[in-house]
Amino acid sequence: MNTEISLNKNHLVTTLGKPASEFTKDDIITYVTQQGIDMINFMYPAGDGRLKTLNFVINDAIYLDTILSYGERVDGSSLFSHIEAGNSDLYVMPRFSTAFLDPFAPLPTVTMLCTFFDKEGNPLDNSPEHILDKACREFTRVTGLQFEAMGELEYYVIAPETDSYPATDQRGYHESAPFAKTGDFRALCMSYIAQAGGQIKYGHSEVGNFTADGLTYEQNEIEFLPVRAQNAADQLVIAKWIIRNLAHRSNLTVTFAPKITTGKAGSGLHIHMRMTDPETGRNMMLADNRELSETARRAIAGMMDMAPSITAFGNTNPTSYFRLVPHQEAPTNVCWGDRNRSVLVRVPLGWTADTDMCAAANPGSCAAKGAADRKQTVEIRSADGSADVYLLMASLAVACRHGWEMTDALGKAADTYVDVDIHRTENAARTASLSHLPASCCESAEALEHDRDIYEQGGVFTKSIIDATVARLQAFDDKELVKQARADMKLMRELVDRYFHCG
Repeated sequence: MNTEISLNKNHLVTTLGKPASEFTKDDIITYVTQQGIDMINFMYPAGDGRLKTLNFVINDAIYLDTILSYGERVDGSSLFSHIEAGNSDLYVMPRFSTAFLDPFAPLPTVTMLCTFFDKEGNPLDNSPEHILDKACREFTRVTGLQFEAMGELEYYVIAPETDSYPATDQRGYHESAPFAKTGDFRALCMSYIAQAGGQIKYGHSEVGNFTADGLTYEQNEIEFLPVRAQNAADQLVIAKWIIRNLAHRSNLTVTFAPKITTGKAGSGLHIHMRMTDPETGRNMMLADNRELSETARRAIAGMMDMAPSITAFGNTNPTSYFRLVPHQEAPTNVCWGDRNRSVLVRVPLGWTADTDMCAAANPGSCAAKGAADRKQTVEIRSADGSADVYLLMASLAVACRHGWEMTDALGKAADTYVDVDIHRTENAARTASLSHLPASCCESAEALEHDRDIYEQGGVFTKSIIDATVARLQAFDDKELVKQARADMKLMRELVDRYFHCG
C-alpha cells in the first residue's frame, strides 16, 4: 500500500485501498457489508449554508443498492427559499467520493454528501454546489486551467473562565498551552475532519482572546490544503459540522460569527486560490522568473473589479459589516499587495528565494524536495463564516475568469496594487484613491445587481439565485445599522445574538 493510502485518515480509504476520488458504488457496498455498517446518512447543504441529514437503516442488500443507485426525494421548498412549494420535489444523489465513517452516529454509519437533481434528472441548476461546478467548468473553458482553492476557517471557542495562566488580550496568535486553553479541542477537531476526508494544512490559536461575564473567548483557525474548488467547499461545510458537533459534546460553545463584540478580532473566512495546468499539475501563479505571473495578475484584476459584489456571497448578514472596519486586519478598500494584511487580496510569502532553508536549518541531514512554487497562492480576505461557501467560491471563480476576459486586466491590477499599510495616517492620500467595499448588506445587494450579467454569463449563476440573494440582502434594510449599533450596545448585542450561529 503506498503512503498516500496508508497515511490517509479516512477509514474507507485505508480499508478499500484506494483514494476517495476513485470510490464506486460497489466499493461502498463492500465496505458496508464487511465492516458491519448499520446506517447510511445523506447530507446536503441547504439555502442557509448548513448541512441537512437524511438517515437510512440498512435492511438488506437490495435496499442498500437502491438508495446508492437512485438516491431519495426531498422537499426543495423547505431547503431553498427560491423553490416554490407547488413544484418542490427534488432528488438527492450521494457522491461516493465524499464517504466517511461518521464519528458522531450512535450506530456504525457511513455518511456522504449529495448532489441535488430536478424532476427531469438533471443537476439542479440553481443549487449552490452545482453553481460552483458550473463556475469552475466555465473558468476552465475560458482559461484552460483548473481553479483550486482552500479555506482558512476561523472561529471562537467559548468556555468557563479560568484564573490559571491568563492569555494576553488580543495577543493569542500561535499561542501555546497553558496560555491557550483550547488547543486540545482544536487538535481533536482536526483529527475528526481528517477522518472525514479533509486535507488539512495546519491549525493554531488566533489573535482574538478575551474574557467577559465569567467566560473565556479564544479564537482558533484551521487551514486547509489547496484542492479543486468543489472539494474545498465540501471540506469547509463538513469541518463546520464537525467542529459544532464536537463542541456540543464537549460542553463548549463555538461560533463562526464575523463579529461577536467591539474592539476584538472578528473571524474571517479567508480563501486562498491558485490556477493549475490540469494536465501537468503545474501551479501557474508564478512566472519562470519566480515573480507573480500574468495569469495571477489577471485573476487578481477580476477580483478587484468584482470585489463589491463578492461580498453579497461572502458577507451575508449585518454583523459581517461590523468586521469590515479599519485597523482590525480586515479589508475595507479594494486593493492588493504582497505579504500585506491590510489589503483585500494578499500575495503570501511564496518560497521563491533561491535558498535551501531545510539544509540550512539541518546541516548534512536535509535537502528540499519537490517544487516550492506549488505553494504559491493569492488570498482574498473579505469573506466570513456567514458565507455560503459554494456560492462564495463560485463567485471567486467567476471573478477570476472575468479577469481573463477584461481588456484592461493588467492595468487594473497595476492601479490597485499597494505596497504600504493603507491604515496608516501617512498613507491617507493613497487610501483615498481606492474604492471601498460595501458597508452593509444593502450596498452589497446593489453591487450584485450591478454585476449580475457577469455572474449569469455562461449560465453559471441563475437569475433566480441572483434575485433571491439581492432580495434577502435588501430585506435587512441595514444601511444605517452599523452606525446605530456602534452607538447602542444593546442593539449590538441583539444583532450578535441573532446571527451568533450563522453559516
